[in-house]
Amino acid sequence: MTRYLSWNVNGLRAAEKKGFSGAVTALDADCICIQETKLQEGQIELDLPGYESYWSYAERKGYSGTAIFTRKTPLSVRYNLGIPEHDTEGRAVTLEFEDHFLVCVYTPNAQDGLRRIDYRMQWDDAFRDYLRTLDAEKPVVACGDMNVAHEEIDLKNPKTNIGNPGFSYEERGKFTELLGAGFTDSFRWLHPDQTDAYSWWSYRAAARERNVGWRIDYFVVSDRLRERIRSAYILPEIMGSDHCPVGLDLET
Repeated sequence: MTRYLSWNVNGLRAAEKKGFSGAVTALDADCICIQETKLQEGQIELDLPGYESYWSYAERKGYSGTAIFTRKTPLSVRYNLGIPEHDTEGRAVTLEFEDHFLVCVYTPNAQDGLRRIDYRMQWDDAFRDYLRTLDAEKPVVACGDMNVAHEEIDLKNPKTNIGNPGFSYEERGKFTELLGAGFTDSFRWLHPDQTDAYSWWSYRAAARERNVGWRIDYFVVSDRLRERIRSAYILPEIMGSDHCPVGLDLET
């Protein structure tokens, strides 16, 4: 069994002050994928014995960024998508293992008023093509903050959020296209009807205490891996960010 963990930490230095290392060590994951590190090389020292780390940094300081910590040395490592217009914000890390790829992604936010929706659509298309290319070689486990609640069940107040960033018809449609390209939302595969299961809450209006949230953090796997899914879960009790960790246990 291999245990994967994904967490948008909303600033790794801030999360570490709130107990990041202790929290992830206690979860005993084989691979830990994090998003929104908001740092540059050399700006943090973590105590995670037994893990190798692979980082993708944004050119802009204090912005975006992804990383993977792994107990198993990968066969190869890829950073970003290999497309210049998408590769300046440190949004992806890919590790190749013997029988699968592991991709950590931080999908761009469409932003207020959907002012970045055109770029978001381009990103979604490029990322889907990237995963399909990997999947043609070996199965894929892709995880991270994908910045979309796919269906109404995936957020507390769908009616009042239609058309807002993260719940626009355009973003939801692109996620449907991703699943249609041969991938499975692992949490919904095991829990098709579970409500009130969220991974992000606004800092406003005591949203987390009231569980007024969104499920925008995912483990998406190649369809041919879904029979190997043993557990897919959300860990809202773990604090330290406006997101909580999500996990996947896969038979290996």
